[in-house]
Amino acid sequence: MHITVEQALLIYPLSEGRLVAGKDGASRIVKSVNVMDAPDITEWIKTGEMLFTTAYIIKDHPDEAIELMRKLDARGSAGLGIKLGRFWSSIPESIMEEADRLHFPLIELPYQFTFSDQMNGLFLAELERNTSSLHDLLDKQKRLMQFALRSKSDIRFFDQVLGIVETPFAVVSSRGHMVYNATCYREQQLLQGWPWREEAAWVRAEHGGYSRIPIEFEGECIGFAMFYPADSVLIKEEEGLFYQTAEILAYHLSCIYRDVLQRSLNKDMGDLFVRYLNQNIDVGMLIDYTEELGVRVLRGSYQCVWTKIVSSSGDAIRSSLLKEIRQEYEYNFVFRDLQVVHFLVEDGVFSIFSADGLDSSAKLMELLNQALNSVVNKKIVEHIQLSVSSKKMKPEVLRQAYTECSEVFGLAQRLGMKDKVVQFGAIELAYLFKHVPAAEMSAYSSEVLAELLAKDPEYSQEMLRTLEAFLEHDGQVNEMAKHLFIHRNTAAYRLEKMSEVLGMDFKKINDLLRLKLAFMFRRMLVDQTNR
Repeated sequence: MHITVEQALLIYPLSEGRLVAGKDGASRIVKSVNVMDAPDITEWIKTGEMLFTTAYIIKDHPDEAIELMRKLDARGSAGLGIKLGRFWSSIPESIMEEADRLHFPLIELPYQFTFSDQMNGLFLAELERNTSSLHDLLDKQKRLMQFALRSKSDIRFFDQVLGIVETPFAVVSSRGHMVYNATCYREQQLLQGWPWREEAAWVRAEHGGYSRIPIEFEGECIGFAMFYPADSVLIKEEEGLFYQTAEILAYHLSCIYRDVLQRSLNKDMGDLFVRYLNQNIDVGMLIDYTEELGVRVLRGSYQCVWTKIVSSSGDAIRSSLLKEIRQEYEYNFVFRDLQVVHFLVEDGVFSIFSADGLDSSAKLMELLNQALNSVVNKKIVEHIQLSVSSKKMKPEVLRQAYTECSEVFGLAQRLGMKDKVVQFGAIELAYLFKHVPAAEMSAYSSEVLAELLAKDPEYSQEMLRTLEAFLEHDGQVNEMAKHLFIHRNTAAYRLEKMSEVLGMDFKKINDLLRLKLAFMFRRMLVDQTNR
């Protein structure tokens, strides 16, 4: 039996009685019912047991009755039913006050019915409820299996499963990302205690109890299902339904997300791409292969991203990092609605994103940074760097996009850029002038900055930092001032003085370009010196 005291009082003939005290404990679970005819019964009370009595053993000693009730409460009893009329005409006020204090349900039982009548009523109602629940569960299991056999890998399947099991649930990926949530709780509440152990458990949380079951596929945990039943007390068959549902979810998650994995991190795709780069196949064959996988990223505008391992770790650690990166691209919610193909190449993952659904090149940069910020294992971020190509409009220039991504890593290092995500546009000038001899770079930068470098060393260094910040923030004086921790007026005054010293007008594109080249060459020269 698994019903609350409140539910039990709705069942005839117990419904003819009334809850006279301890009403705040009406949600206690009744697991069994027994008759109390001896005062030492408290030693044998089980959790959830409700007791019925005529009050014979306590009729002359209200104080003993109070002590008895305290013991029952301490043992986890569901409540006490007292049949009035024979030994007590009413329950003493002191006993009811103590029941209210303990939140211990105290029930006046109807005199005209025997204990057997009331217990049989409860047992029959429970039997009927269980029978109905079992029929309902069998129907759900049947519909769930039919759904599993006929359904396709469609993101709508979560809602379809919800319609069958009729129990709110949420699905969390193995990376801690919310995949689906049909509960009334926020993501922050659902992820309390993350990361979790990969084992099934009934969890009692502040926001409510739930059954958490690992979602496993081919021996690997790919997520967790969290079921929030209306009744926190489950029979084994109901728990079985949740396990069955978790298996269905595992299969479909593997279809949806593992399909993405197969078409995104597929060795064959990587090999084909390498053959394309070596000019052994043309781009048309590459397009045909990606479209066979349902990915049409090369039919419109696109951008390429190379996520590269930049640490000098051993092969085992690098292999582990690649697996972690793969899982992030597979499960990260940021990429869920994007048309994208990923595959392994050299020391990382190469990605081709369709740019048709992105407002601008900056939008992809924003999404990539958002994805890095949402990574659960922050150590991954320490070992990788992302390069982003410029937007391309034709598939024939895919090799050029790859070259841009490749060039970003080396040039970003030469320029001293520490950003995790670097776009080719940020180093494009350095790419164009990378073959300029060091002597010419030095001569050019010295000529442009000659008047400033001739000043007092301390003053010139401070002004060089100011100009560098000005260029880094695209001429935005407010942002430059924030970066240097100075007032905007101070920043504007410095720029005015530097304009006079260098004989430049910072509002003219030609002057700004000369200044940018001078600072870029200085950075590249520093890198060469440090090598």
